[in-house]
Amino acid sequence: MPGRRLSPRDRDRRAPLALLAEAGRDIAAASLAIRRRPFRTLADRLEQPQQGAPADAETIYWVRRSVLAWGRRLPWRAKCFEQGLAAAWMLRRRGLAYELHYGANGGGGALKAHVWVTSGGAPVVGCENAADFSRLASFAG
Repeated sequence: MPGRRLSPRDRDRRAPLALLAEAGRDIAAASLAIRRRPFRTLADRLEQPQQGAPADAETIYWVRRSVLAWGRRLPWRAKCFEQGLAAAWMLRRRGLAYELHYGANGGGGALKAHVWVTSGGAPVVGCENAADFSRLASFAG
């Protein structure tokens, strides 16, 4: 599912500083966790049951916007996996439901992996090209 395009009015809206700080901290923590922890440990922590409602459109907008802003500006690799973990953690912290999807695509001879996050079926991050990947696993929280 494609993400919502930003209108000129939305481009002028600035994310709250606390949310930007939270997203930056979470992407940094995700980057470190991916490098230091086995995937199974990360997956187990993501799949802890939670009875939250799906995120509303406004929350999705701000989580997406703040995570993507950091992902573009960090001096190290902060691609789909790091951004997906950060978005999932931010939604979990708010008591909201999320699903982190892990997929792969073997087209072109090279195996490519991708992570995307949804909440109640609504795209949060990484969903723009999710249709190009076969889902291997989903972790609900």
